[in-house]
Amino acid sequence: MRDESEIHPDMKPLLAARVLMAPAKTPAEKRANWTRYTNAIAIPRPAHIRTEDRHIPTPAYEVPVRLYRHAEQAAGAPVVVYLHGGGFMLGDLDSSDSNAWGLCDQAGTVVVSVDYRLTPEHPYPAAFEDCYGVLTWLAAHGAEIGVDGSRIALCGDSAGGSLGAACCLAARDRGGPAVAAQALVYPTLGADPILPSYVESKDGPSLTTEGMIYYNDIYFSGFRYAADPYAAPLKAPDLAGLPPAFIHTAEFDPIRDDGRAFASRLAAAGVWVTYREARRMLHGFLRMREAGAQARAEFAALCAFLRYHLEPVA
Repeated sequence: MRDESEIHPDMKPLLAARVLMAPAKTPAEKRANWTRYTNAIAIPRPAHIRTEDRHIPTPAYEVPVRLYRHAEQAAGAPVVVYLHGGGFMLGDLDSSDSNAWGLCDQAGTVVVSVDYRLTPEHPYPAAFEDCYGVLTWLAAHGAEIGVDGSRIALCGDSAGGSLGAACCLAARDRGGPAVAAQALVYPTLGADPILPSYVESKDGPSLTTEGMIYYNDIYFSGFRYAADPYAAPLKAPDLAGLPPAFIHTAEFDPIRDDGRAFASRLAAAGVWVTYREARRMLHGFLRMREAGAQARAEFAALCAFLRYHLEPVA
C-alpha cells in the first residue's frame, strides 16, 4: 500500500469515501458499496443542466439512457456518449451522474449516459452490444432527440473506457457510424496483468490488481473472450483508422499501463493521440474535480479535448 504522503492531496475525499466500503463478496454487496461510495463523493447537479431519462432501442435490448443538456441548448448540438466505470459489474445512471453532468457543463455538448447491462448476469458481449447499439441509433436518429448524429464522441472511464475503445473498433470494422473522437479515462483494455503498474500499485488504494483480475475474469467468462478485441481492445491486431484519442491515466493505478500501451500503439498506427497522466493521482480521480486545482485541471483537459473535436467544421 502506498504511503498517503505520496498521493496527491486532491485525492483525500476519494480515500475518505473508500473507508465507507464494507467487505463484500457478492455482486449485490459490491453494488451496495459502490452506491455508498459514489453517493459520498457526488457533486450536486446544477439547475442549468436538464436531464431526461428514456430508452434507446437496440437489437438485443431497450437500453436505458439519461440525456443531459444545457437549459438553453439549441437543437443540433454535438453529443458525447458517456460510458461509466465499475468493473462491468457496478454502476448505473445515478452513480455516474456527477461525471455525466460535468461533461455536459464543461464540454458544452449534450451527453447521453448509457446504463448498459452488467455482469455477472450479462457477461460479454452484452455491455458492448448495448453501447454500440446506442452509438448506431444516435448516428441514425439523433435529430429525434435534438442532437447532431454526425458529431458524436465517445467518453468512458475504467470499464467504460474499454467499452468506448471497443465501440470505436467496431465502428471502423463494421463500416460506421463515424466517431469524431474517443476519450478513455483510466481505461481497462485487457492487458495481461504483468505490466509494471500491476505490480507497483497492486494494493491500490483505490483499485487493486486482484480486483481488476476479478472483474475482467467475470466479464471475459474466464479465458473465453480474453483475446477478443471488442472485449480486450489491446488485443486488437491493428489500431489504424481509429478516431482521435485522448488517453488519460492515473499514475498510482494498477491499470495505468493499459492506457500507456494503448496510446503507444495508437501513435504507432498513425492515430492522432494525446496521452495525459494524472501525477500522484488514483483510479477514480475524475470524480474529484471539485477537490482542488489539479483535479479541476485534469477534468478541464478532458473537456477541452472533447470540445475541440466536436466543434462544427467551418
